Amino acid sequence: MSQEPFFMETDLFCFPPAKEPKLLGPIVLAYIGDAIYEVFIRQYVISMANQRPNHLHRLSTQYVSARAQAKNLQRLMPLLTEEEADIVKRGRNAKSGTSAKNADILEYRHSTAFECLLGYLYYTKQLERLQYIMMQTIEPNQQDAK
Repeated sequence: MSQEPFFMETDLFCFPPAKEPKLLGPIVLAYIGDAIYEVFIRQYVISMANQRPNHLHRLSTQYVSARAQAKNLQRLMPLLTEEEADIVKRGRNAKSGTSAKNADILEYRHSTAFECLLGYLYYTKQLERLQYIMMQTIEPNQQDAK
């Protein structure tokens, strides 16, 4: 497995949001945050030795589930800046109009808050911070593997 995480110093895609990131709704931020985290986790599991598709999917779902994201947010809270904590609060309190399939409402709201934070960091181009936050979600599992 690669020791140094893959990091892009330029925009990944060329479509900026229609509004300033601070003006985007928390559900919109969570929508892009979900996609960013999914790609991050897929790259992470593909960096491992066992690349059978079924194995990749099962491993990925351990990270991208509402329950896992809620747990990660709880662990990350002491590391967040005041601005990030405010974004998390906006995401947690947002009414999404959908419900979780495999999580309770509290886990679902915390998962949305986590995704909202990632979306905010992505759209405000705080890419080093975004990578740091996402790396924190896999660090405990990397240590368990050693």
